[in-house]
Amino acid sequence: MQIRITLILLLCLFSFEIGQAQELSFEDYNPESTLVVPENQVIRAKFPFIDIHGHQYRMPEQDLTPVITAMDTLNMGIMINLSGRSGDQLIKSVNNIKDHYPNRFVVFANIDFRGVGTENWTENAVSQFEKDVKNGACGLKIYKSLGMRYKDSDGKRLSIHDIRLDPIWAKCGELGVPVLIHAADPKSFWDDFDGDNERWLELKTHPRRKRSKTDPASWEQIISEQHQMFKKHPKTIFINAHMGWYANNLAKLSELMEEMSNMNVEIGAIIAELGRQPRAAKRFFEKYQDRILFGKDSWKPEEFPTYFRVLETADEYFPYHKKYHAFWAMYGLDLSDEVLKKVYYKNALRIVPGLDRSLFPD
Repeated sequence: MQIRITLILLLCLFSFEIGQAQELSFEDYNPESTLVVPENQVIRAKFPFIDIHGHQYRMPEQDLTPVITAMDTLNMGIMINLSGRSGDQLIKSVNNIKDHYPNRFVVFANIDFRGVGTENWTENAVSQFEKDVKNGACGLKIYKSLGMRYKDSDGKRLSIHDIRLDPIWAKCGELGVPVLIHAADPKSFWDDFDGDNERWLELKTHPRRKRSKTDPASWEQIISEQHQMFKKHPKTIFINAHMGWYANNLAKLSELMEEMSNMNVEIGAIIAELGRQPRAAKRFFEKYQDRILFGKDSWKPEEFPTYFRVLETADEYFPYHKKYHAFWAMYGLDLSDEVLKKVYYKNALRIVPGLDRSLFPD
């Protein structure tokens, strides 16, 4: 009898523990892989590289020494700070760079699109951008707020291909400086928020990222406006941030690359898409090796090694650094030295004026 009672209690306890385990949420479920495969951790890039998509928001007054220390550890030769702003703030950033690390940072200017449609807005914006370039800006960075947040003087959504903005893009072509533009966000942010959405966890943990076809427009419309703008200005060099959100559809991105020879792409925040399709991604990099640039986006030095490992190694099944971005595993592309050099620095040296070539080999 005693043995029977003991067995019943053990079964109850076992059932309770199983029940507890079954209640584990998807957010908490993050098992360690038991797969045993060769590992090649890469904490330092094989070649010096240029981060085409950097952000240092306090650059006008900040101490840049800690940033340089981290850059040296990663083998980053130059960071392009896309948050250069305009006017006096841009001048302060440029002076801070000149006074301390004149060859390690450059800035891109930004434009405030509030007021488009008011008298002389376009002329004033073009004039100010010209001044910013004379004061040291090496390019123009456009945030996703254009096409999503900005409204014109009549209260209408300001589209990326609005004709009142054409003189800005034309001026960039005239001055020979590139435009790095972020349009929209991943398409999944516009899709239904359900179990079929690959970004479900990200949208649950970051609910403000969820969009609808009318908030503020459909993904397809915003992306189409960007492409129409690229085509209207073939003499201007564009760098499409985040691979234009087509890193998960390289066949389509290839079509776009063929259609728009003035469009380049950078890999900020989409390395997880490339790392889950290593063979297709490697073919894409080999085909468009002259038009792909290295970019990271957020300044988190501890995340760069994932990029290096995907680009440089042939490693299999290793984790991404943010589960809510990618709950799948990464695989290395094992790019050749020739392609790596172009992605890491050669393409940026060709596209962005004024960079110090002496920091990089051949």
